[in-house]
Amino acid sequence: MACSHSHEGHYHLLITGIAAAFVAVMSFFLRYSGRRRLRWRGRGGFPPGPPGLPVIGNLLSMDQFTHRGLAKLAKVHGGFFHLPIGFANVFVVSSPETAREILQEQAGVFSHRPVTAAMAYVSYDLADMAFARYGPFWRQMRKLCVVKLFSRGRDQSWRTVRAEVDGLVRSLAEAGAVVVANVGELAFKFATNITLRAAFGARSQEDEAEFVAIIRELSQTFLAFNVADFVPFVGFLDLNGINRRTRAARHALDVFIDRIIDEHVARWKNGDVAAADMVDDMIAYLAETPGRDTRADGVELKDLRLTRENIKGLIMDIMFGGTETVAATLEWSMVELLRSPGELERAQDELAGVVGLDRKVDESDVEKLPYLRCICKEVLRLHPPLPLLHRESLQDCAVGGHAVPRNSRVWINIWAMGRDERHWEDADAFRPSRFAGAGAGVGGDFWYLPFGHGRRSCPGMQLGTYAVELGLANLLHCFRWSLPDGVAPSDLDVGDVFGLTAPRAQRLLAVPSPRLSCPLF
Repeated sequence: MACSHSHEGHYHLLITGIAAAFVAVMSFFLRYSGRRRLRWRGRGGFPPGPPGLPVIGNLLSMDQFTHRGLAKLAKVHGGFFHLPIGFANVFVVSSPETAREILQEQAGVFSHRPVTAAMAYVSYDLADMAFARYGPFWRQMRKLCVVKLFSRGRDQSWRTVRAEVDGLVRSLAEAGAVVVANVGELAFKFATNITLRAAFGARSQEDEAEFVAIIRELSQTFLAFNVADFVPFVGFLDLNGINRRTRAARHALDVFIDRIIDEHVARWKNGDVAAADMVDDMIAYLAETPGRDTRADGVELKDLRLTRENIKGLIMDIMFGGTETVAATLEWSMVELLRSPGELERAQDELAGVVGLDRKVDESDVEKLPYLRCICKEVLRLHPPLPLLHRESLQDCAVGGHAVPRNSRVWINIWAMGRDERHWEDADAFRPSRFAGAGAGVGGDFWYLPFGHGRRSCPGMQLGTYAVELGLANLLHCFRWSLPDGVAPSDLDVGDVFGLTAPRAQRLLAVPSPRLSCPLF
């Protein structure tokens, strides 16, 4: 009995100690945060925003902080407002004027991207280009992407797009007439195959299935809510299970990519690099690769040395940047056109007039299809691939006359700016003609930023746009499109799912029938 009482006493003391420590920590942070708020109030103060609870701020409302939820808050608190979330200061921007100040006038201050614990772990501690801190290493990595990986002179990637467009048309034609097609899944497979072939070369169906599984799991964990991202000292508890999921996802990524790198290194050792893919281009700068100094050409990159972690991180960037964004944009294009039969007819009339009905669309035709390009721009306005841009302040500064402390997070709501009634007439309507003529410049007008802006803009913009335009042109030209029986255009839902991208919540189903007089395969 004495032993039992002793154990109970120790247990009671342990619980009391933990509780006392928790109270002490909370008291410290309450005093600290209170002094910090007073300090910043004396420097111009934060912009307005929804009130939060002591210490945790607006942490309990995190599930509402999507592009749509933040747009609703902006109507109450303005185009620049403050969100205290845990111990993080978050500033939300949906004003083009404020976006210009952050992305252009103070680009150096906001050159970092805030990184969650999941992003840091999966990117091999920021070894990639997308999440790396701005500096000499990041500049070299971006040059590699622009000069080598996504360069228009790298014809293999463009050939891959053309081949996969043919495959997309063939798969629809082989299914026969009056068959309901899952357009969303077809778009995802199309984008997946482009990324697989351009980045890794020809792969098996098993590789494709593994690749898709990794992408889908990582996309769910990347922007999943994690308390530890805003209250760091509880990270070891893994309250949301994110640590466990990211460990499993990165292990799968390691196994998949290591196998691909080993295959490519073995080819290099045998001198077989004739049909170079993106991994070959990266391995040219891998320190362990034989002959890298003679093969790694390009004056701008002569001093670049990559590790395996760098290559894995870049491959991860390509997997996400080249797959979900292209797939979502292509599916949204078909959704909006089927919701607007008049626009669909106008696009197909343009295609018939320029291309004729006796052949498919090729690359040289796209430049002669101005209305098709207006459609793509309008889709990117309504459904930007990345609805929120994320930035982090490197130092204390002021934006719009308000204080922004060092290490603050900034969320720029691209989705909201693309639907701002002050800048867009009938902003929620699908009207491609608004881009006819001069239109809005990509990135030049800060109410239209589908690919970001400046230093952190998308380096694969040109290749991604090419894939969407050529893929959409052939879908519209080769087939007539209708909705399944009982479904009217007004029935098509435009709800999306918030994550790394914002794809349609439900896959689009539609009925294609051949439109051309020539064979499609």
